[in-house]
Amino acid sequence: MGDYTKAYIDGVWTKPLGGKVIDVINPATERSAGQITLATVADVDLAVAAARRAFVSFSRASRQERLDLLESILGVYVKRQNDLADALTEELGAPAKFARELQWGAGYLHLQTGIAALKDYKFEHPQGARSTVRREPIGVVGMITPWNWPYNQILVKVVPALATGCTSVHKPSEIAPFSAHVLAEVLHEAGLPKGVYNLIDGDGPTVGAAIAGHRDIDMVSFTGSTAAGIDVAKRAADNVKRVHQELGGKSPNVVLDDADLNRAVTENVYRLALNAGQTCHAPTRLLVPAEKMEAAKAAAKAAAESLTYGDPTTDVARGSTRARRSLPAARAVRTASARDTM
Repeated sequence: MGDYTKAYIDGVWTKPLGGKVIDVINPATERSAGQITLATVADVDLAVAAARRAFVSFSRASRQERLDLLESILGVYVKRQNDLADALTEELGAPAKFARELQWGAGYLHLQTGIAALKDYKFEHPQGARSTVRREPIGVVGMITPWNWPYNQILVKVVPALATGCTSVHKPSEIAPFSAHVLAEVLHEAGLPKGVYNLIDGDGPTVGAAIAGHRDIDMVSFTGSTAAGIDVAKRAADNVKRVHQELGGKSPNVVLDDADLNRAVTENVYRLALNAGQTCHAPTRLLVPAEKMEAAKAAAKAAAESLTYGDPTTDVARGSTRARRSLPAARAVRTASARDTM
């Protein structure tokens, strides 16, 4: 059980100002796995001020300097793979093998993709004979991330920010914050300049709202529920800041008349169970021809009963060969979705 009660502001781990300490519950054991401190609006102000100061110099970093930084982060990210995966299993209850491979792997892919994109990205291009379009860093980015795919959702925001010279203030989910803390350690060890990335724990109504409406934050990137997204957009509107959102929904899957019904239903059940069912694109609705409804129910029941579950520190997914075969496809969908919405 690590100490996660501090915020990471201006390159230093520091106690938030008068925040409440709460337990983080491991869903597999239903016992406390550690504690965090819910920050205050004053802590948000400190983090934003640090990011604003850091932006002055970081926004002028050369392409090569930013590439070197991302390469350094990737190296430490690989070195800390077990620590990153263990934090996620402890906070989220994700099976250890799944956390090491897919959860950690999603972040690894984003780092690789960001490095590759930055190498050849054209920040300037001519527009006609007499004009040039130049793409410049937006400024300070407020980031609010969910709890179900932490490394995917954090790095799909942090990597583009670093690649383009932006600084950030990040609020992870208070339900699963440990992974963000270990990732902040990775960034620190990799040599990230102070203030470029700042981590604050807190709830949505306090810290999330303060980030969304802060006058010195130039863009807010939010992933979460539609209801919270509406609130974020309204608060951001007062400052006319840019808003990026990836909101929740129910993922319908349609099985046509000529499809292999048993295979389609079985694969969808396995995909639904992926990550304990906590995935944005999990096929929670399956639409089948009315005359095939009973057969679909039987196939779904058989697939569900074939799944194994238990202690996430063990390989609880063993035996589900078709489920494992479907994982790369699921990962590809998630990565593409996150990249496209960024």
